[in-house]
This record gives sequence, C-alpha cells and structure tokens, in this order.
Amino acid sequence: MPINITMPALSPTMEEGNLAKWLVKEGDKVSPGDVIAEIETDKATMEVEAVDEGTVAKLVVPAGTEGVRVNALIAVLAAEGEDAAAAAKSGDGAAPAKAEAPKTEAPKTEAPKAETPKPEAPKPAAAPAPQAAPIANGHASGERVFASPLARRIAREAGVDVSAVTGSGPHGRVVKADVDAAISSGGAKAAPAAKAAPAGAPAPAAAAKPMSDDQVLKLFADGSYELVPHDNMRKTIARRLVEATTTIPHFYLTLDCELDALLALRTQINGAAPVKKTDKGEAPAYKLSVNDMVIKAMAMALMAVPDANASWTESAMVKHKHADVGVAVSIPGGLITPIIRRADEKTLSVISNEMKDLASRARSRKLKPEEYQGGTTAVSNLGMFGIKDFAAVINPPHATILAVGAGEERAVVKNGEIKIATIMSVTLSTDHRAVDGALGAELLVAFKRMIENPMGMLV
Repeated sequence: MPINITMPALSPTMEEGNLAKWLVKEGDKVSPGDVIAEIETDKATMEVEAVDEGTVAKLVVPAGTEGVRVNALIAVLAAEGEDAAAAAKSGDGAAPAKAEAPKTEAPKTEAPKAETPKPEAPKPAAAPAPQAAPIANGHASGERVFASPLARRIAREAGVDVSAVTGSGPHGRVVKADVDAAISSGGAKAAPAAKAAPAGAPAPAAAAKPMSDDQVLKLFADGSYELVPHDNMRKTIARRLVEATTTIPHFYLTLDCELDALLALRTQINGAAPVKKTDKGEAPAYKLSVNDMVIKAMAMALMAVPDANASWTESAMVKHKHADVGVAVSIPGGLITPIIRRADEKTLSVISNEMKDLASRARSRKLKPEEYQGGTTAVSNLGMFGIKDFAAVINPPHATILAVGAGEERAVVKNGEIKIATIMSVTLSTDHRAVDGALGAELLVAFKRMIENPMGMLV
C-alpha cells in the first residue's frame, strides 16, 4: 500500500511552509531517519526525516514551492515489494498543496413570464425590502461567516471584509491562507462601512485606513524603485509587531548602570580562561562578552523579583520557576530571539558558549523551534552600534524586555566630586497587565545591583 508523506507541522503555530529542497529523487530508496527534504518556516530551515521504509514513487510538490499547507501531500513512497509506478498514481489526484480560490460563476437568470395584470385597488407605496446579495464565500449579507480567529484578525488589520473571502477550510471556513490570498490579489472587498448616523447627529470621524500598495507606489517615480516580495520571516515579524504594539500596554523604565567593576571582572575571567585545542589551533575555552553578563544579571534579577518573572493570559497569571532569557539576534532579512534556558542556573562561561552557538545557527537559519519559542523575558542589545538608549517592543508571551545601550565614559558625581565612569543606560519595557510600574522598578533595581556588583553572579 502506498505511503503518503505530508507537510509536517514543525511548530505548534505553523500553518504552512516552503518546500525548499528535495534531498532525494524518484526511485531512491529511503529508510527511517534518512533526511529527505528541507522545509523553510518563518524563522528557520529544518530537515525532514523519513519515518517509513520504501522507494520514492512520486514527488508531488516540486522543490521551491512556497506556502505548502500543513498535512498537504508532498510525496508518495512505495512499500517493500510494491510497484513504484502504481504507487505514484495514488498521488496524481491529490488535493493541491496550496490554497486556491474556487472560481465563481454568475447565477443564471431567466426572463420572467409575462402575465396579464389583474386590476386591484391602489395601495400605499412601500419601499421594497432589500434582498441579501450573495457574496464570495456563499453567505448572504447578515448571515454568520465561519472563519478562524487568526483569519478574522488578519482580515481586520488589513481592512478586508472577511465575508467577501472565499473559504477553503471545512464547510467553507475561512482560514489564514484564504485571507492572505485575497489581500495579495487585491480582490477582497474593504470592510463594510458603518451605518449612517441619524439626522441631526454629528458625523463620526473617519477611521484612518492604511494606504494600499498601489497608492504607495504612485507616490514614487517609475523606475526609481524595485519590489522585493516579503518572505515568511518578514511577514511574521510584521504580524507579531502589530500584535504586540496594539494588544500589549507597554510601560517603560530607564536606569543608568556603572560598568567599571563588571569590565574589570570580565577582563580577569577571560584572562584566566584555560586553553583548548581546536581545528584552527589553540583557543581559550570561553570569552565572555558584556552581553553574556547582562543575560546572567537579568536572569538573577528575575529570581530575586519572582513576581516579575511572569506572563499574562486572560484567565491567569503564569508564574515561571526559571529564567529563560531570549536574546535578540539580527539575521539577514529579519530578527530572531534564541533562548538561554535556565540562565539563572548556568555559569557565565556556559552562557557565553551557548549564546555563540545559538547566534551562529540562527544566522544560518538552523535553529529548532524549541530553541527560539517561549522564554520568560528577552534582552535586546544595540550597544555595539553606539546606541545610547532605546525602548524595545515586548515579544509575546514575555511580559518584559530589556533594551541595552552602549557603555560610554560619562562625568558622574561621587562624594561631591566629578569623576569619570563607564555608564550603560538600560530601558525595561513591561507589559503593564502583568508587571506594573513599581514591580518593574524593583526588577530594574535588582538588575542594576547585579551589574554594579558582578561578583554576585559568580556565587
């Protein structure tokens, strides 16, 4: 019996992915554990392994196909002793991997038959009741439209009337892929306008709507630009930023930290690092950065102020038992936040080496979903660019994120005297639903204490 290979769900939130590359061809024999394909998600490129033994009878979805739905048929294996040609035919009638809007035909109308009108007494004229016009997904105006919560939210943000979108889900349900297709084709109706206000009532202010692609492009001269289509990562970043800034009430706290003691300790620790042999010769076993020590300090601050180590949900506050610190890493085309799990329990040298490995694999898009999803807080450091201070956007489900500026020499007053010290400005963004101002201030003070007394991070 033919064995179907479907698009795997590589993360809990994955709905579709790009089939980047096939590592097998038709006729190849595969065994459980063999890597057969590479799948691109919004954040990483992941390898897909075979779970059955057999011969590749048909590659249903060609390499390079984008937007392949989860559980869509992508290949067929012929089992042991089975004819590969016969197995391949089982994939010929497979449903398309990508959602396509069904074609709609205009309803046929017939001319009404002529009848001799009967004389009747005149009646007062009444306005005819408006008939509900059929729309794209088969629902009449005013009827309930079945759509997933994600599809409704994306449609609302894009100004699209979800009832005008053709649903490809079960029983005509509108899913995310349908809304994305409608937006990209420009064929979806705008959201219906509000009912007219009664006479004498002041007209409500018109809601600002984002400019359409065509309106934006008309502002620029022909030939003065090129269009670079959004990839899945950029789309995901845009969606999550809109979600974070429109649903999370941000509250900001800024504090200056003196770095001189930390810099001296860092130099001492790096100088005492043992030497190990590598393929490129001898190298120190670790080399701490200021960011490594910031990660550790943030983790220990959360342990010192456990009420701030939380996430908000509508039904309950999620209190975390460990500090899993995400670290924003810039990669080509976007941003990703790999996570140092249980950073409160790890030594500085372990954090340093783990961070270097995660950052390297993040830039090559080789992270696993569990290495960048979740976490209890995050750190975003732009100090290496000379940025003095900034405020970062919270990355759900976190309730906090620490924005770290550059360490720079500044004039400070100590015991009535002006002296030079290396100062680093940090800004804590909090989700005010979970971490209010006083609690956030307590967390930031605990962080400052760790940074200015760094020996406490070694015990």
